Amino acid sequence: MPTSYYIPIVILYLFGLLNLIGVRGDLVPSYLTFFGVGLIIFLIIRYFQVQKHFFRQNTTVFYWIFILFLILTHFFGSEIKGSKRWIDLYFFQLQTSEIFKIFFVAQLANILSSVKSPIENSRLFIKTVFYTLIPFLLIFTQPDLGSSLIILLVFFVLVLLSTVPKKQIFGLIGLIIALLPLLWFTLKDYQQSRVLSFVNPSVDVSGASYNMTQAKIAIGSGTLLGKGLGLGKQSQLNFLPEFHTDFAFSSLVEQFGFVGGVLVILLYMILFFLLFYRMASSLYSDDADVRYRFFYLLGFSTLLIIQTSINIGMNLGLLPVAGITLPFITYGGSSLITFMIGLALIP
Repeated sequence: MPTSYYIPIVILYLFGLLNLIGVRGDLVPSYLTFFGVGLIIFLIIRYFQVQKHFFRQNTTVFYWIFILFLILTHFFGSEIKGSKRWIDLYFFQLQTSEIFKIFFVAQLANILSSVKSPIENSRLFIKTVFYTLIPFLLIFTQPDLGSSLIILLVFFVLVLLSTVPKKQIFGLIGLIIALLPLLWFTLKDYQQSRVLSFVNPSVDVSGASYNMTQAKIAIGSGTLLGKGLGLGKQSQLNFLPEFHTDFAFSSLVEQFGFVGGVLVILLYMILFFLLFYRMASSLYSDDADVRYRFFYLLGFSTLLIIQTSINIGMNLGLLPVAGITLPFITYGGSSLITFMIGLALIP
């Protein structure tokens, strides 16, 4: 894997570290520990990926291992704010759906790259839907609407650029659109409130709309160059909720201003460009390993782009609050380690 990937990632991580120093200095040792653990895991996985293709050959095994983790989360997971998304490992809370996303990408990439005949194409759609529907339902019922929708979006991007017949794909899209009204009634009350508050922020100013409103205030108060490290009033006075996790981007812009926010977005765009550049070299190949590289990079890039867009969008008030992490910046061991695993698995 080209070392050019590491430059924007390291700078993004440093932005996350500086942001955390300014808003929750007590969490810095944990953040550094997560990075150290993630780096060790990265090096181990990279060795087996490059030398022995171990993970490429065992994607299905890892897929089912993490499906098991999702099932265990339902029975033994820690419940936080009405959701069971974490397994308590004593030294930190593992969010199983985060780790699963990477191995889901790898599994779909493996399936889509192994097709050898037109007959297999007709069965391919059912197979990919099967491997998508199981985690979608498990994650949706945690409940975690944001992560379950990300699983679905990654699936659609991958199959749209595969040999799966497009008639089948658009048929499924039509079915989902038809069922959207029913989906509304399966959402929890707080999830419905988030959507309603996005459509009309004045509905519940002190409740569901509060987070989004305070995030926009924090971003606006940062002006051009920001208030300075540790001087963001929205974060320091706890007006901005989840200022080191879901709304880390807002606290970052409050401290480093418009310039800091734009620089972070540019770093993400550079990373996306590098991933797409490598992916383009794998187009239209008859070799299964090269096709796997294409689909894996496509899925991993899609995951990064979706999470980045949703997180920054909800911080700016452009999207409903969804509890989606900002890659390499949001505080949290599961998110940081997940994306380091994702980088290590790049063929």
